[in-house]
Amino acid sequence: MEISEKLLCLFSADVSAEDDRYVIEVPRREVETGSIDPGETYRVALISGEQEEDENETTESAPSEPQPPVENGEIRYVEIEDIGKQGDGIARVERGYVIIVPGADIGDRVKVEITEVKSNFAVGEIIEEDI
Repeated sequence: MEISEKLLCLFSADVSAEDDRYVIEVPRREVETGSIDPGETYRVALISGEQEEDENETTESAPSEPQPPVENGEIRYVEIEDIGKQGDGIARVERGYVIIVPGADIGDRVKVEITEVKSNFAVGEIIEEDI
C-alpha cells in the first residue's frame, strides 16, 4: 500500500453508532500535537483492522500503530514549517510526523539531534543553524 506524503496522522479507532450516524473518534493527542485542527475538514481513509496472516510468516504480530520515523540520538536536517502553541518550531518529516524544535522560527533550516521520541511527535535540539 502506498501512503501519501500528505498524511497528517494515523491512529486506530472504533466506529460507534450515534443516533442516525456513525462516529470515529480522533484521539486528543492528534489535536494537541498540531497534526489536525478542530473545525477543519479532512479526507478520511479507512483500513481494515483485521490482520491477514500469511502461512509462510512467523506468528509475530506487527505493531498496531506505525513506528516513529526517527530514533533518539538521530541527526536530522529539517525546515521549520510552523510555530506551535508554545512558540516552538514545527517541522514535518515522513508521513507528516512532527518534530518540535525549541528556539526555531518559520523558514529556519536547521540540523537537529532528536532528544525525545513519542508515538506521534519528537523533540529535536538545534546543533547547527542556517544549513
